[in-house]
Amino acid sequence: MSDAPQRLDMAMRRAQQARRQFAVTPIDAAEAHVPVVIVGAGPVGLALATDLRAQGVRCVVLEKHDGLSQGSRAICWAKRTLEICDRLGVAQPMVEKGITWNTGRVLLGENPLYSFDLLPVRAQKFPAFINLQQYYTEEYLIDALAQDSPLRWQHRVDALSVQHDGVHLTVNTPGGNYRLHCDWLVAADGSRSTVRQAMGLNFEGRSFEDNFLIADVRMKAPFPAERRFWFKAPFNEGRTALMHQQPDDVWRLDFQLGWDIDREAAIREENVTRRIRAMLGPDIDFEYEWVSLYTFQCRRMARFVHDRVIFAGDAAHLVSPFGARGANGGIQDADNLGWKLARVLRGLASSALLESYNDERTHAADENILNSTRATEFMTPKTPVERAFGEAVLDLAASQPFARAFVNSGRLSVPCRQRRSALTTPDSAPFAGALAPGDVCLDAPVLGPRGERWLLEQLGGQFAALYFVGDGAPDPVAVQASLPAELALLPVSHAPQAACTQDVEGLLTERYDAAPGSLYLVRPDQHLAGRWRAPDAAALRAALARATP
Repeated sequence: MSDAPQRLDMAMRRAQQARRQFAVTPIDAAEAHVPVVIVGAGPVGLALATDLRAQGVRCVVLEKHDGLSQGSRAICWAKRTLEICDRLGVAQPMVEKGITWNTGRVLLGENPLYSFDLLPVRAQKFPAFINLQQYYTEEYLIDALAQDSPLRWQHRVDALSVQHDGVHLTVNTPGGNYRLHCDWLVAADGSRSTVRQAMGLNFEGRSFEDNFLIADVRMKAPFPAERRFWFKAPFNEGRTALMHQQPDDVWRLDFQLGWDIDREAAIREENVTRRIRAMLGPDIDFEYEWVSLYTFQCRRMARFVHDRVIFAGDAAHLVSPFGARGANGGIQDADNLGWKLARVLRGLASSALLESYNDERTHAADENILNSTRATEFMTPKTPVERAFGEAVLDLAASQPFARAFVNSGRLSVPCRQRRSALTTPDSAPFAGALAPGDVCLDAPVLGPRGERWLLEQLGGQFAALYFVGDGAPDPVAVQASLPAELALLPVSHAPQAACTQDVEGLLTERYDAAPGSLYLVRPDQHLAGRWRAPDAAALRAALARATP
């Protein structure tokens, strides 16, 4: 009998043992009450904890496991996620360790079909994507929390009760159980959320009848650092396949298998090796790092806010891995929630502000699910009409550029626009360009008063007014005096000027269509809350009140 399954199992155990592990947090170190409890120490829970602590909000993170995630799991981190992580202080090690890429390549069989550029707007601090194993992202966030860490390892929520004064938890540890009370509970504990199950809540949506084999292998390979996607891959029985490079000479290989398969046979090493060898050829040696078989769902909870319990990340919504929307969408959940939760706890806003988290992030989830569903239906057509459409598009795409817009190998993650949000004030004057209220700020090179080199570096975790000075525009000092005290003015000029950010290349003015006097109200999560052609204190106060009910 072959020992191949045992060899594969040993490789996966080595990968598990190599991950960073932590001792159980003693019960006697546990407080009886904290303002916020976060369940789950994945990237979403850790990002939220980092953000809350930076804003002076005490929280604890309960994690039932003893260390970092197993396998590489999420690997593609989008530009918007890197911008968020930059504010949290962890983007630099992510980029230094990660594999940078901006190009995606689509192949039909053995022939290149076309390539695409994911960063059409140049001169930004971060690339379109980096590839980095999820456990590295978790490690950098944990290191950022190292001082007086709020993490409690091997602490599992066994029961919870939502009452008028907050949420009461029963937490299980190897050393026994204890009770914990919080004002707000955030469930970031993944697709099998124990919090969601304890509350009897479920997902709405659909599952897809297809199986995919994921294999992370370690190898020295002469392939470029780009996303390569095959339709009708000759090495995968005419089905789709995907290849991505990761750090440490690890590569993500993904194979579509179909629905009616022997799942146990599919992950036997001899069968996995056969597929990988067909993709790579006979001359490249490789070792297994991680192997998994998965199906996927495009589903979400009906609501993300349930009284004093809030859901984020995979606990709230699920999408296919094609498009890199899972972890990136979860980090954006944390970015949206952190400042709102902090303002509520500091008494600067009512709990009605948290309803906007539900509205904005369910809208974002719907957008991600729509794009993910379309990609999945294109890759795994189930009806004759879907098959005929896909065949026609692929046949035309090689020679007809217009058809390439219809090829869907997974529309890659972009930040959600909140143009219809109740927090967004619509334009009262015309502006040119693609940027509009509700969108995320677009970065540009600048020279700040303290040496900052990028616009987004100057936008912290508070509301800010981006003001373009120039001939005929009111003096920035007078504008600042008319603003609410909590609103920081960020004046921008073309020429060097004291206390002003200099638009050194003119790109900031161009991207924001900013004539002298233009003023942009920016939310703490760097979404645009409103904009005006001239400072208007009354309009600005109304927009600020709208954004912080």
